[in-house]
Amino acid sequence: MTVGTPFHPRTAPLNRKMQWREWSGYFASSAYADAHDIEYAAIREAAALIDVSPLYKYRVHGPDAERLVDRVIVRDATKLRVGQVYYTCWCDERGKVIDDGTVHRLADDEFRWTAADAQLRWLRLNAAGLDVTVDDVTDTTAALALQGPLSRAVLEALTGESFGDLRYFRRHASTVKAGRKQIAIDVSRTGYTGDLGYELWVEAADAPALWDAVMAAGEPFRVRPAGMLALDVVRLEAGLILLEVDYTSSRHALNDEQAYSPFEIGLGRLVRFDKADFVGRRALEAEQARGGAERRLVGLALDWDSIDRLFHDHGLPPAISPVVDRTPRPVFEWHGEQIGRVTSLGWSPILKEAIGLGSIPYWRIPNGGQLEVEWTVEGQRGRVPARVVELPFLDLERKRA
Repeated sequence: MTVGTPFHPRTAPLNRKMQWREWSGYFASSAYADAHDIEYAAIREAAALIDVSPLYKYRVHGPDAERLVDRVIVRDATKLRVGQVYYTCWCDERGKVIDDGTVHRLADDEFRWTAADAQLRWLRLNAAGLDVTVDDVTDTTAALALQGPLSRAVLEALTGESFGDLRYFRRHASTVKAGRKQIAIDVSRTGYTGDLGYELWVEAADAPALWDAVMAAGEPFRVRPAGMLALDVVRLEAGLILLEVDYTSSRHALNDEQAYSPFEIGLGRLVRFDKADFVGRRALEAEQARGGAERRLVGLALDWDSIDRLFHDHGLPPAISPVVDRTPRPVFEWHGEQIGRVTSLGWSPILKEAIGLGSIPYWRIPNGGQLEVEWTVEGQRGRVPARVVELPFLDLERKRA
């Protein structure tokens, strides 16, 4: 049964059009405003609040907590210091990605682990023989993403302390005054927007009071809630992948083609072979010995004039969906055969361009990067030129500054 998140008493009255979707058993707002582009603008021009409580959250603690984390993730957990956050992925024994998420080091023997899919059983299986406890705190911990160029100003007004020295992918405990009560929060400089932003972690019981406090502190900075439709656009601009859209978890893959190694989805840079043994290491080393992954995740920029011509041939004005299209569509060699697929496709309001993420065999990417993407108008299939571009599409310095 789908239920509301700890912030639902505050988000539900704001969702005037009742645009909800299901996310891991919780109601998540698709959009609060009449159009999600208003919320997109808040993320890129001011500050926005996004309820990300449906993320799976685990507390890993005990004398062998670090050993468990290091055994599972592809990064070197021994180098993760207290106050730091890793973005990482973890694999099965075949070197295929199960999921990606963040690992926050809260203490020498304590971590907070977030994931898009349930991981409790996997973590406990890999904890065999270790003195470590893994607790599912998904229901008891709420999470609120505060994102946008004015997010730091909102956060400082909220807490009364400076966050200018909190670096990218770092975390810091703080408090928020809500009436006569002091609410304990944990602040991480993380997010899924490719912009300056923070995520606030709080006990579920204190979630409504935290929402009220953030909205009050953010009023002078035009803070507003944002839903999943706006979040999907900004994460595409940032070149950030989405589970079961841009890749399939190896746990859910129906065949080998649907399972991906980190090097096939742009996460190869995270893999460390100079660390202790981890799940999937031998398979990934073998993959590299064979010459590397066969597929690559690439950015594609589509030619708008060609899209316009396809519509013109039908006597129609050009049109593109304002929301990200997650339906796979074929990618072709230039005037040739299909070689891959686009996984996420949308219009970037800030870049004024149609962009997409594509999975393509690396040896089929031509010099100059000119390919074609299928585009259908009035039931008739056509092709649109697309050039391969570096990811991310949008790289804002303020997200790291």
